[in-house]
Amino acid sequence: MERSDILIRARECFDAGAGFRQRRDRQKRFTYGEQWSDTVTCADGRTRTERDMATMRGRTPLTNNMIRNLVKTITGHFRTEADAEGSDNTELDARTLEEFLISGAAVQRVWSERRPDGSAGPRAEAVSPAVFFYSPFCDPRGQDVELAGMLHDWSLPEVLARFAGGSRERAEQLRRHFGNLGCEAPLFGRTPTDFLHAAPGRCRVIEVWTLEASERLRVHDPLAASFSLEPLSAQGRIDALNRRRAKAKLPRVATRWEMTMGWRGRWFSPHGLVLAEAEAARHPFAFRLYPMIDGEVHSFVEDVIDQQKYINRLITHVDNMMSTSAKGVLLFPQDQLGDDVEWRDVADAWASYDGIIPYNPRPGMPGPQQVITNPASCGAYELLSLQMKMMEEVSGVSPAYRGKTVGGSGNSAQLYETQARYAGVALADLFGTFRAFVADRDRLLAEAAGS
Repeated sequence: MERSDILIRARECFDAGAGFRQRRDRQKRFTYGEQWSDTVTCADGRTRTERDMATMRGRTPLTNNMIRNLVKTITGHFRTEADAEGSDNTELDARTLEEFLISGAAVQRVWSERRPDGSAGPRAEAVSPAVFFYSPFCDPRGQDVELAGMLHDWSLPEVLARFAGGSRERAEQLRRHFGNLGCEAPLFGRTPTDFLHAAPGRCRVIEVWTLEASERLRVHDPLAASFSLEPLSAQGRIDALNRRRAKAKLPRVATRWEMTMGWRGRWFSPHGLVLAEAEAARHPFAFRLYPMIDGEVHSFVEDVIDQQKYINRLITHVDNMMSTSAKGVLLFPQDQLGDDVEWRDVADAWASYDGIIPYNPRPGMPGPQQVITNPASCGAYELLSLQMKMMEEVSGVSPAYRGKTVGGSGNSAQLYETQARYAGVALADLFGTFRAFVADRDRLLAEAAGS
């Protein structure tokens, strides 16, 4: 496959994930409290946010962020278990699990390199799903993926340190190349996209790993008792070695042509310049998408957004009823208005919590009266309680899972432990998928350490 074709295919895979990235942004906003930013179409055809619509109707948009509490509860359970096991990557995995709950994607990259402090060896680093892309696949474990990659935003000194290869001339070429990115036409044209353009002051590097077939020679050397794979160009060297061994009456090296599959990694600039290449038994990414059904991902947070929005509407509605019915409506007879008292003075005094309104009573006539409605009569409190329980049912995070007492105070400890254990059944599949991801990451770390 041509190098430009690889970059074009990587761009197509990145663009195919646009819908996922939009949903992830929305789910992240809801998780961290921005829950009135969804847009709605008004009767006049204009598009406004739900916050603007509520404000236009004279209401104060309120938020009771239940989603954040659910995410912290699940992450806390994982963190407790991981700390007990003594894992070296507890902090990294806890943050990855938080991302997994929000977006439904857990991604880490395992790579061996020398770090600025001088240490070396394999390590795992978190990868945001916003910069990760992959080819379509069917296996929920991702074992049939044929392309995987990510976008890097590095400083120019880091780019030079990674790709100059100890050559001052190469470093100057890269400096000029990335310095001209804003002037020259990139490979895909001048349309500004996240795929091509980095943040200000950063250099965009596109890492792409592809599964490729190549012709190789399987070589068996009986004298050295070894098997190896060699490129086709090694045939001449092997033939020369066999001629020397034939004269010395030594065992010959046997070869067999094969087509082998292997992963090749390339680092591109937005112009299509290949900065570096590498080969490996597999790509360096450990990732899981949950649940992976027909290529779609629907996360834990996405399941509870509708309940969260309805809870916010209900508490805003209750707040509006309480504020408008706190003092009710004042019925004031016109002929009982006090001397030298204006209606504006009556309204101002009524709006004050300690106001005094003078009036002239008329014999046999009722004085000013306050009309108050009962805000509880509309059933809003019952609906709010119902939605809070629905949130627990939909999320699977029950009171027992959060450590709250279920039932009466006379229940036994064994009953509580049973309730808490079964409370986690609804989340068992989610935790199982994440543990499979962690196991895959650990295998990559072990392979990188042994190589």
